[in-house]
Amino acid sequence: QVQFVESGGGLVQPGGSLRLSCAASGFTLDVNAIAWFRLAPGKEREGVSCISRSGGSTYYADSVKGRFTISRDNAKNTVYLQMNSLKPEDTAVYYCAAPPICTYYTAYSYTRWGQGTQVTVSS
Repeated sequence: QVQFVESGGGLVQPGGSLRLSCAASGFTLDVNAIAWFRLAPGKEREGVSCISRSGGSTYYADSVKGRFTISRDNAKNTVYLQMNSLKPEDTAVYYCAAPPICTYYTAYSYTRWGQGTQVTVSS
């Protein structure tokens, strides 16, 4: 069962920008915290960012802090990830998920994922 639809990925040169979208399916987004994860070939899934239910609190992995910005529009049932100054190491499939709370969003076991959206940063 797909609970999220991720979109907005693509091929971009280093230093470029992309804006990812996470649209909820089957539930109302405004009752959940929403997190972004990414999965690169040969690596484990990595927590990228999280935004609280109200949007008042945000969390970022050290590797993306200062470059990525997470936001949400509950009226549109969508969460966004603005990615600037992209690096080749950002190349991965990006997924969103719904943790109970952002504080420990990387520690939960998630069972439902969308199809993900591919981000490729290359010259």
